[in-house]
Amino acid sequence: MHYTLHQLQIFSKIVEKQSITKASEELHLTQPAVSIQLRNFQNQFPIPLTEVIGRKLYITDFGKEIAIAAEKILQEVKDINYKTLAYQGQLSGVLKISVVSTGKYIMPYFLSDFIKQHEGVELILDVTNKAQVIHSLEKNTVDFSLVSVLPDKLQIEKIELMENQLYLVGNKDEKFEKDVYDKSIFTKLPLIYREQGSGTRYTMERFIEKNNLPVSKKMELTSNEAVKQAVIAGLGYSIMPLIGIRNELKTGRLQIIPIEGFPIKSNWHMIWLKDKKFSLVATAFLEYLKKEKSTIIKKRFESF
Repeated sequence: MHYTLHQLQIFSKIVEKQSITKASEELHLTQPAVSIQLRNFQNQFPIPLTEVIGRKLYITDFGKEIAIAAEKILQEVKDINYKTLAYQGQLSGVLKISVVSTGKYIMPYFLSDFIKQHEGVELILDVTNKAQVIHSLEKNTVDFSLVSVLPDKLQIEKIELMENQLYLVGNKDEKFEKDVYDKSIFTKLPLIYREQGSGTRYTMERFIEKNNLPVSKKMELTSNEAVKQAVIAGLGYSIMPLIGIRNELKTGRLQIIPIEGFPIKSNWHMIWLKDKKFSLVATAFLEYLKKEKSTIIKKRFESF
């Protein structure tokens, strides 16, 4: 057999995505190029690796076994590369971080210079909702998680990064003349919610319950961007983190509605499991955060 590492990488990605099209997009290759490499890889085995039923690609049982072996080989190659870099005095390895969806507006700024300084570090950044972030932390599949609502059932350690502010926002069409409105305005405004498991939704619901507000729930959407676009379109109002709507406020597509008691404030925290056994990369990143976070906040977020 004469299969190449390139073919193993392509086949592994096809198995992961269950689609040649999606694999080609992820690998930044054309679909025909991926199909050719899959065919060349298949030709080296007497048993089918994949099958197509009703235009849908399926991985055979044999293909799944080969995919497991391919992953092991690819991981060994990565380990060789990491060890080579380590012997050259460079920090190397994988840094795994899960981030709540609104955290995507701040996390890249805390990572950028660290990744540039250490070219041997591979970053895996999973952006999802709070429930999934906590699940990945609980299963110990990540080094760190970024959250604005701390979990109450896990033993964790943490470092505070920066303040998170949430405001009631609407689109530009409605006129609000008062300098400040009292909370009774919520009875008149249809609210757009994030999905269950979202940290923003948790903060929003906690505020509503604490103030005993009778609200009208208009709809529920599964991402911060979807909520933002629905508000811009005039479908309702929402309580949103300021960090995620800065551009829309500048361009006038959204407006903050001044409410007494706002903004709702929380803090972004980087958290990890208590007694977590860190890799050299994770240890270096934590030390970098402790040393540089104030500088990063001043440089990237001072005007905000």
